[in-house]
Amino acid sequence: MASGGGAVREVGSRAELDAAVGGARAAAVHFWASWCEASKQMDEVFAHLAVDFPHALFLRVEAEEQPEISEAYGVSAVPYFVFCKDGKTVDTLEGANPASLANKVAKLAGPANVAESAAPASLGVAAGPAVLEKVQQLAQQNGSSAAESATALNKRLEQLVNSHPVILFMKGNPDEPRCGFSRRVVDILKQEGVEFGSFDILGDNEVREGMKKFSNWPTFPQLYCKGELLGGCDIVIAMHESGELKDVLKEHNIPLRPQGSKIEEPVISESTGEKSPEPIGLTEAQKARLESLTNSNPVMIFIKGSPEEPKCGFSGKVIHILKQEKIPFSSFDILSDDEVRQGLKVLSNWPSYPQVYIKGELVGGSDIVMEMHKSGELKKVLSEKGIIPKDSLEDRLKALISSSPVMLFMKGNPDAPLCGFSSKVVNALRGAGVSFGSFDILSDEEVRQGLKTYSNWPTFPQLYYKSELVGGCDIVLEMEKSGELKSTLSE
Repeated sequence: MASGGGAVREVGSRAELDAAVGGARAAAVHFWASWCEASKQMDEVFAHLAVDFPHALFLRVEAEEQPEISEAYGVSAVPYFVFCKDGKTVDTLEGANPASLANKVAKLAGPANVAESAAPASLGVAAGPAVLEKVQQLAQQNGSSAAESATALNKRLEQLVNSHPVILFMKGNPDEPRCGFSRRVVDILKQEGVEFGSFDILGDNEVREGMKKFSNWPTFPQLYCKGELLGGCDIVIAMHESGELKDVLKEHNIPLRPQGSKIEEPVISESTGEKSPEPIGLTEAQKARLESLTNSNPVMIFIKGSPEEPKCGFSGKVIHILKQEKIPFSSFDILSDDEVRQGLKVLSNWPSYPQVYIKGELVGGSDIVMEMHKSGELKKVLSEKGIIPKDSLEDRLKALISSSPVMLFMKGNPDAPLCGFSSKVVNALRGAGVSFGSFDILSDEEVRQGLKTYSNWPTFPQLYYKSELVGGCDIVLEMEKSGELKSTLSE
């Protein structure tokens, strides 16, 4: 039997990981990324746990450098943890939750044995209490500042949405949009003759994540008028085509310039102010060839390598998502043709690869495709474009219900419930140490109404386990009180 010995071991290949996990009674694997601050924080906790549980094996995998391993374990975000017993995966954890990580390791490996543990942890305290102290320290830091941070962020977001009569929260800026949807909205606003401000959410992750909760809108771009959300790309397009957008802008006394006159868009930026180099122009022949390639298949991806052998982790991620969603696609290896590689950067005004196109229109790179995949927007766009069949409401509900072993349909999200009953159920599940997925029924009226009929349950929240309805708030609280909640949801 392999033994951990109190150290975390870096894994460099799929074969090495399989051999290590297969030979260990208990193994924990941390999928991390060097750019992710949450990974660094959780890595400290992981290292202390390795000391406190010396008979378990603790492994690290750099997710983007090992796409084959990440794909095999279904890793789509970091930090991500996989827990194995006797070579089989028994549990997972996504996100930065030190207390949950400590609990899951303890459940996997048994109670920490201070007397038999390896050398003391690097903080200089006894190995057993080391991780507890670290978890408490992180929890205290996070808890004490959470309310202040949330208040400060909300104030900042309110200032941003009101900083211009019309403001667009987008990927990139109006001169260099970083996704096709942002580009469409920019084009529409220019056609309407609207003066607007913009904010690049790719440059500020706090604003990016905060705006999703602030506006109760999960994707970007987001268009605001006089501090009120109008909507995203699809809504703006529909309003533009029906003439409603112009009417709304006039009602709010937004001046519209005649078509053809130049508009200077103020850009809110907190970047270094570095200018991108001027792109080199394309000949008509080059442009025609590139446009032919981007339109050669309804879904076209330009990647490094091939779908069978991607040559970079980002390309591997996109391929994994498309295959997972069963989306038919064609690909082009940009490493095989430098003219295409350099020319496409100019045509798309997108500096990196992979690049994903839907019916000749740039969607974006790996981060954007991952975000669309998580939110369900990718499938929605593809079905609207007629590339994949549209799911029936029943199929969609079944997919949502089965998306997590324990699934909660609630008002709001676990970190910000929007009704007292939803909040009580979240607290009960967390108190029982139950991992669960969630869906905000306020964000989708079709799901909200459809689920009432599907489950024959008229109110929310609704809790499901293994695709079967458990019940609502009262039933969950009764199960919590009787001690049945944890045992029922872990059978």
